[in-house]
Amino acid sequence: MHTHPVLHLPWRVLVGVVGVLVILAGFVMMVVPGPGLASVILGLVILSTEFRWARLVVRPAQRWFHRAERYGMRLKEEFFRRLRERRRARRGRPLPETPE
Repeated sequence: MHTHPVLHLPWRVLVGVVGVLVILAGFVMMVVPGPGLASVILGLVILSTEFRWARLVVRPAQRWFHRAERYGMRLKEEFFRRLRERRRARRGRPLPETPE
């Protein structure tokens, strides 16, 4: 689309309209049940494919997401490490005797 001079402007208009509609739907979903904030961010991501100003707005959200993703992975690894340690500790102990 970017190389064809006739389709460049209609493509940008289409992306702009779709992005704005998704953002507006996100604002509506903030009032009614639905993933409002996720829709607003998705609309900004759609707009950022064509507009520089939207890219600058989305960049901090991308950094936050990557930081949150790394934090979640660390928590998951820590959880599974503790779980493995507890299982190893249980295997080393004899089973409690049960009265019959």
